[in-house]
Amino acid sequence: MKIVSLLVVDDEIKIRELVKAYLQKEGFQADEAENGCEALERVNAQHYDAIIMDLMMPGMDGVELCREIRKSSDVPIIMLTAKGEEIDRILGLELGADDYIVKPFSPRELVARVKAILRRVKKVDPASNEQVLYEGKGMIINDETRQVTVVGQLVNLTPKEYELLSCLARHPGRVFTREQLLKQVWGYDFYGEARTVDTHITRLREKISRINSAHQYVSTVWGMGYKFEVKS
Repeated sequence: MKIVSLLVVDDEIKIRELVKAYLQKEGFQADEAENGCEALERVNAQHYDAIIMDLMMPGMDGVELCREIRKSSDVPIIMLTAKGEEIDRILGLELGADDYIVKPFSPRELVARVKAILRRVKKVDPASNEQVLYEGKGMIINDETRQVTVVGQLVNLTPKEYELLSCLARHPGRVFTREQLLKQVWGYDFYGEARTVDTHITRLREKISRINSAHQYVSTVWGMGYKFEVKS
């Protein structure tokens, strides 16, 4: 069985040790980093299945660290924030974080969030039978490898961007409200943060259009939400 490796980033040693202890109790391998610079060095040196990082850290904070990681990796990221203010949660999610949890938090809840994210981004053995979710107009969505290609080129999507696209592609023509997409993709309600969907959709479109601008795959339905509809 593959060992799941996680990285815990927080400048407070007590929090790192607490989170690490609970993760190890669940069978995960957990490394620590006390600041953003150390975390970035670790991420660049080895593979992690998910990263749990504090938002507020001296030096390179969670915002900058998340931005740097997203330049080269789609590893799932859970943000920890002591403030719990809406702007912090929105900022973290718009930068590419996959989830957030507010301090003080229950270690059991954090472990549950980690497991939920790992289930959503689980990758299967490449030797297994491939399942093509969608194929047409130059795009192929492979729901087993969680890869999207456009005119033969791989689109480097974050986990949330892939989940948004696949959610829409499973129901072509159906209009999803922002609230429905938050529920479907993030797994629970992010009250008042519907604009996070807009940000992820914008980035998704930009990544696809860089490869092929001839077609638009996600359409905006004004006043309602989004749907999967291929347009030339």
